Formats: sequence, C-alpha cells, structure tokens
Amino acid sequence: MNKETRRIFYQRLAGLDPNPTTELNYSTPFELLTAVLLSAQATDVGVNKATKRLFPVANTPESILALGLEGLESYIATIGLYHSKAKHLLQTCQMLIDLHGSEVPQDRASLEALPGVGRKTANVVMNTAFGIPTIAVDTHIFRVSNRTGLAPGKDVKVVEEKLLKVTPGEFKLNAHHWLILHGRYVCKARKPECWSCVVNDVCDYKSKQITPPPGR
Repeated sequence: MNKETRRIFYQRLAGLDPNPTTELNYSTPFELLTAVLLSAQATDVGVNKATKRLFPVANTPESILALGLEGLESYIATIGLYHSKAKHLLQTCQMLIDLHGSEVPQDRASLEALPGVGRKTANVVMNTAFGIPTIAVDTHIFRVSNRTGLAPGKDVKVVEEKLLKVTPGEFKLNAHHWLILHGRYVCKARKPECWSCVVNDVCDYKSKQITPPPGR
C-alpha cells in the first residue's frame, strides 16, 4: 500500500463513520480508564454490562476505593481476570488520589506508571479522553495493518510506529477507532468479509474473497 492508497483507505472508512468513538460506555476520563483497564482479554459488551452496574454506585477513585476488594469484585466478577483487575484498579485509584489530585493524567509516563495500565491502555485514554492523536494497537488493528498492507510489522510496537508515520495527519485522531471497528466487523480474524469491504480494491490481502458466499 502506498501513500495514495493509504489516503483512499482512510477516506473511505471516514465516509462510513465520520466521528467514530470507543464502544466502551463512559462519561468521564476516570470511567474510561476504568473500563479500558477492565477490558483486557474481555469484550466491550461484557465490560459495559459490568460498568452499567458499577458506575452508578462508584465512578470516582474515592468511591471505588470505598468498595474494597470484595465489594469491587462483586460488580466485575463476570469479567475475565477480575481478581487481578480489581487489585490493579484499587491500586490505581490510590495513586490517582495521592499523586494526581484524583484526576486522570494526560501524559503517557504517568498513565503507564499506574498498575495494570500498559502502553495500549495509555494510548486509548490519551486518544479518546483527551484528543491526543495516538494509535493503540490491539489484535484487531495489528491484523488489519498487516493483512491490508497499511502498516505491516512483526509486533504491536512496530505497527504502532508505522501507523503514526504513514497515517495522514488529518486522520490520526480517529484512526484508532476506524481500524478497530473495521477489524471487528469487516476484516475479521477467521473470515474477513471482503465482499462488503469499502477498501477491498486498495487492500493488499492476496486471499480476498470478493464474491459473497451463498446466503450472504
């Protein structure tokens, strides 16, 4: 994929959804941080079900801490790895209170210093909560970047660096969301739905199936 086809790629995804956002439900940066922290190896749908119960009761660092470990776990027990996530979230809440006045920091170093927060989570929070043009590479974005030829790389860090380099400036803010949604609903892991893909003519995937299977 070259410079021109990359621009076409993003233009078409933008045409489908001019203002994309995360599918995690949140109303504050702290709620987003909590939801993203809980979403590791879990679906957004599953996280939203848990936070729908949790956030009306506790949606600040202080109120989460007040629940205690068992109390917090009772709200998120339906999410995978809930025990370690609960511990990390409580530790994160304490650090936010002690070091950041209960506010979610906007810089990468401070975010990555929080327990359970890695580079991907920090990128999501920076991009979605604060409008910083970062690109968090999850399994969907890694797959789409390599399969289509948009920004191939052997690991997520390489793909992230390539995406930031080759993505035109006007698309960087929303690229993260466009690529996730494209990977989640069209460029799927096992059976990409190339026949319904708006970028199939500029994609480098050699095994694309343009004709829909029977019944589709």
